[in-house]
Amino acid sequence: MKDDFLKELEHLGLIARLKRLSDSMLQSIRDLYKLKGIDIEPNWHFVFLLLKKNKRSTMTEMAESFQLSQPAVVKIINKMKQKGYIDIVEDNSDNRKRQLQLSQKAIDQLPLFESIWSAGQQSIKEMLDEDEAFLDLLEKMEQHIRNKNFKDRVLSHLS
Repeated sequence: MKDDFLKELEHLGLIARLKRLSDSMLQSIRDLYKLKGIDIEPNWHFVFLLLKKNKRSTMTEMAESFQLSQPAVVKIINKMKQKGYIDIVEDNSDNRKRQLQLSQKAIDQLPLFESIWSAGQQSIKEMLDEDEAFLDLLEKMEQHIRNKNFKDRVLSHLS
């Protein structure tokens, strides 16, 4: 096996290794969807699941739920709408507000998608040897970033 320079970098290679892992898994999921004839993107699952749970949501509510920027959520929603998975309806109490909901196409496809996501979850658990430590550490890092962003942490060590 070739040397892994990113691994050699230890903590300094963390961001690149997480990106590499994410890219690898996302490409693998895209290949799986293509093999199964499914026309969705890997990062849409959390929108499907949130709308299944809540029935309707605004883009702002979604951005807050996912802790993502509103432009990132808008980009996902626009692609999902283009593919026919999202319906936009006006809010009865405030016609300036637009509520998002799953389309009939999405509702019909959801059992297939959920079976794949369930198998994906099982696969991730296997890769983690059923050990939640990685997820706990990830949560800890996310909490640290929420408390003080990475730039400010680096700047404090430069002082």
